[in-house]
Amino acid sequence: MDDAGARSKAGTAGGAARLEALAPGMPIPFGGDRVAYVSEALAARFRPGDRLVVVQETGDLLHVPADVQARSEAAVDRAHAAFQRMGQVSDEAIGAFFEAFAARLADDAVWSAIAAANARDVEAARARSRSTTRLQAGEAMRRDMIAGLRAWRDAAPARGRTLEKLQHEGWSVELATAPLGVVGFVFEGRPNVFADATGVLRSGNTVVFRIGSDALGTARAIVAEALDPALAEAGLPAGAAALVDSPEHAAGWAMFSDRRLALAVARGSGPAVAQLGAIARQAGTPVSLHGTGGAWMVADATADAARFRAAVYHSLDRKVCNTLNVCCIVGERAADLVPQFLEALEAAGRRRKGVKLHVLEGSETCLPADWRARRITVVRAEGEVEEPLVETLAETELGREWEWEETPELTLAVVESREAAAVLFNRYSPQFAVSLIAQDAAAHEAFYQAVNAPFVGDGFTRWVDGQFALNRPELGLSNWENGRLFARSGVLSGDGVFTVRARVRQADRDLDRNPDTAERI
Repeated sequence: MDDAGARSKAGTAGGAARLEALAPGMPIPFGGDRVAYVSEALAARFRPGDRLVVVQETGDLLHVPADVQARSEAAVDRAHAAFQRMGQVSDEAIGAFFEAFAARLADDAVWSAIAAANARDVEAARARSRSTTRLQAGEAMRRDMIAGLRAWRDAAPARGRTLEKLQHEGWSVELATAPLGVVGFVFEGRPNVFADATGVLRSGNTVVFRIGSDALGTARAIVAEALDPALAEAGLPAGAAALVDSPEHAAGWAMFSDRRLALAVARGSGPAVAQLGAIARQAGTPVSLHGTGGAWMVADATADAARFRAAVYHSLDRKVCNTLNVCCIVGERAADLVPQFLEALEAAGRRRKGVKLHVLEGSETCLPADWRARRITVVRAEGEVEEPLVETLAETELGREWEWEETPELTLAVVESREAAAVLFNRYSPQFAVSLIAQDAAAHEAFYQAVNAPFVGDGFTRWVDGQFALNRPELGLSNWENGRLFARSGVLSGDGVFTVRARVRQADRDLDRNPDTAERI
């Protein structure tokens, strides 16, 4: 490593020095036994004061400019300082914050300012042919945010909840919940996640978040018009919910590299979320990741046709992570269930703007000739596009999540058996959510044991949602793509972010581990 590359003053004796520059082709060790090389573009961008994050799992070399690092550090500083003061904040004050936040969102004048900022974000995203499905902050999103905040207002206090108490002779020990610390949150351009993220305050934590650049203007408006005023009104410490005000992806890298985070939560696209998780883990921070989504449904030999048709239809009302993405039908029922499936698709298309179907290679013969021949107009992020109604798909592509805008899009696979469908699910899906449509109770039990998924149902797939299913706004939904989760469900909610403290109350002053040899003094 030469002077032009590192400008290190450590010399040949070893040691450490600050990295001030990068040179093209410079080797960067990672993973213990591998090497990545600095590109010309990265070397040209790097300046003194910048940081290089080396992802040890992949060798990705991530450039964090000094000004982005400073913004991230400042936001974590505020959240960390606020956490030190949260112990003096009453549960009543925390409840008052949620009500104040909700009330401001319910105020038409406040919402008008937020909606105007959101309209600018949506217009800018469309100009860049970006998806706006989850970006638009309409009245439905507003109602959901208000309802979520008021649910936290009314939730039982999560701090100091006794989990277990053991009574011994002369003393007792109690296990109770306690705040965890600063929660770092990176999420895609969905303004409603603000309400979800602040849920960690209910259990005495603080939060620092970075939102996708598409929604940054909306986020700034929510902070200025509703979030910060609500914190002040309720008497919570400034910075208890802090925004990293930067459109750069590097802001998320910097934040997840900060060892002061007690938990790192990421929501968004699969590869980006996986990268953020790797950064947090190498910093020693526990993670909750929700990247790739897309629900599966399996109709077995005992499926009720009407129930199956309804389950498909009701799983396609809008595109989110729990929307039906892949539907498997056992071959012996294809003759009667494929028409039911297509009828559900046509109804979903009337509800939205048409439908787009991908079919596993070899399964296309189960479709009517007119479906295979028809061309349609599909609403994409870049606008309306004419495409075939049906396209074939290789088996290796079954894990692809269809990120549709207004035209529902999914995959159909005709399979040999329910067991074969479970094998495909475990091999190709993100191991997230799956429903089995069957009348046989034994089939449901066997399927439940066979599939590796945190969410298993017997009807529509859209139930997988913290607020809808559990009456608690979620911080994130996790799949099992990278393994099962330790001691928790796939729903991470604000009141689930805690640690456990042990507290002893000693009545016997002469309590001793060796009473036979102890003196009473």
